[in-house]
This record gives sequence, structure tokens and C-alpha cells, in this order.
Amino acid sequence: GGSGGGSGSREAVERLVRAHPVVVFMKGSPAQPLCGFSNAVVQILRLHGVEDYRAHDVLQDPDLRQGIKDYSNWPTIPQVYLNGEFVGGCDILLQMHQNGDLVEELKKLGIRSALLDAEKDQDKK
Repeated sequence: GGSGGGSGSREAVERLVRAHPVVVFMKGSPAQPLCGFSNAVVQILRLHGVEDYRAHDVLQDPDLRQGIKDYSNWPTIPQVYLNGEFVGGCDILLQMHQNGDLVEELKKLGIRSALLDAEKDQDKK
């Protein structure tokens, strides 16, 4: 690539989303989310026991903040990527959480959702 190799360039964003099976672009950090929607994404991942993921704080990087919106063609943050594919924001992740799709998507990545183990425990009772 030639011009525009900054953190907001398509190439740079693509490298970030492909660097890990689960990548989140958010406001703040998982330890300290700085918006309710970013917090919701962190909480949903935590419910599934997904602790190993890449989180990028767009507030630290205005170029990335714009670049990721251009890349996904999605106007808002947070954004969630699974296996380099854009999944959606908070609403979509919540929906996937509620209808069981997230468990399936994580399974494809070789990640076993903690919710499966929680359900198993309930069966025993």
C-alpha cells in the first residue's frame, strides 16, 4: 500500500480485525468502558466466558474511530468482529446472545461458551 497508511486506513483496520478471533472496537477499555453500549458488549462477552479478545479504544485514536466506521459501513461504536467478519454493534450482539447464535458463532471459532456449562449444571438439578 502507498498513501494513507495511518491507523484509519483500510489496510490498517483490516490487520486489526484479523489479528485475533474476537476483536472489539469500543469506547474505553474492558476494565473501564466509557459508554453504556461498550459496557454491554463487554458484559455479554463476559457472560460467555470470553476473556481472551482484542479491544481497541477508539477514543485514543480518532483516525481509527473513523476508519473502522468506514471499513464496516456502520456508523456507531462499539463494533464486534468474529474471525475478521463484522458482526455488528451492541444491539446485534445482544440479539445473538438472546437467540443462541452467539454460542454457535463462538463454537465456530473454537471457543466454548460458558453458558453451555451453566446450562449443563441446571440439567443436573
